[in-house]
Amino acid sequence: MERKIIHVDMDYFFAQVEERDNPKLRGKPVAIGGLMNGRGVLSTSNYVARKYGVKAAMPTLMALKLCPQLILVPGNFEKYRKASTEIFEIFQQFTKKIERLSLDEAYLDVTDNTKYKHAKDIAIEIRRRIYGKTGLTASAGVSYNKLLAKIGSDFYKPNGMAIIPPHNIKEKIINFPIKWIWGAGKVTQEKMNLKGIYTFGDLQQFSKLDLINHFGDFGASLYNYCRGLDHRAVSEGGERKSLTVERTFSEDIKDDQIVLGYLEGAYDEMIERLKKYQERKVKTILVKIKYHDFRSTTIEASLDKVFENFKNLYFKRRGSGRDAIRLIGCGVKFYDTQTKGQLEFYL
Repeated sequence: MERKIIHVDMDYFFAQVEERDNPKLRGKPVAIGGLMNGRGVLSTSNYVARKYGVKAAMPTLMALKLCPQLILVPGNFEKYRKASTEIFEIFQQFTKKIERLSLDEAYLDVTDNTKYKHAKDIAIEIRRRIYGKTGLTASAGVSYNKLLAKIGSDFYKPNGMAIIPPHNIKEKIINFPIKWIWGAGKVTQEKMNLKGIYTFGDLQQFSKLDLINHFGDFGASLYNYCRGLDHRAVSEGGERKSLTVERTFSEDIKDDQIVLGYLEGAYDEMIERLKKYQERKVKTILVKIKYHDFRSTTIEASLDKVFENFKNLYFKRRGSGRDAIRLIGCGVKFYDTQTKGQLEFYL
């Protein structure tokens, strides 16, 4: 409760950079990436395009059906990296505890910053300096943990800021939708809906044991998150090398079809999280299996990121074994950001 966390998220970053450099694009529906022949997916879109339902990771053909007048702009990742470098240099003026999530998003722990009495004043100044240096707007969330800071940065987008203090937090967040919970992808949300769970308040009605039984290890996190508790620290580190999502079962499972259901849920969450890494080129995909006796095995392949390929990897490594499984996971490994190009994938 004593930490001061800021989540900064640039507004429609790639598209906003293109609008800055070409003012003729402003006020028109714009998307970055994709190909006119309908192949590939979009990296991002501006807010005008989003009114038509056009969004990141959407196949180009679908986007053009929703918005025939959509302007497709090829991605210029060198330009986006330059703007990102300028933004992160501003972050470093306020704290060294920075967790970089992507080119345009980061958590900042400003607890030790004594120059400013309130974290909100730091967030205001960061956003002011970003606009002054780059001509780009950013949204920010200010709170005492990462979960609520992230939620806050989405409240008043674009170019907004929200502060979520700890006082009476459990009651304040009862109407927050479950889609705002970090790590709760589409499949997990559907599973919650089947149990009548739609809001943080609905989750608060379940015991920790019940949530663990329903959602594995993630249930313990859900118990905390719906009460405004998040003990994850801002992690200072270098460039992300990989992204992996795992599901641990409350009971060991032998049935492959049940395991594949959990794998699909992990895959769904992975795809959601990958939307923030459209500038990164994927090197390999992977599937991880941990058995009842804690033996662990991982298999990788250089394949497109489609669920059928993860499913194939699972069976390739699983073979004819009948040992019970306690954990399943899937993920990707990235090339470093100096590697040119980008791997297209199809949802």
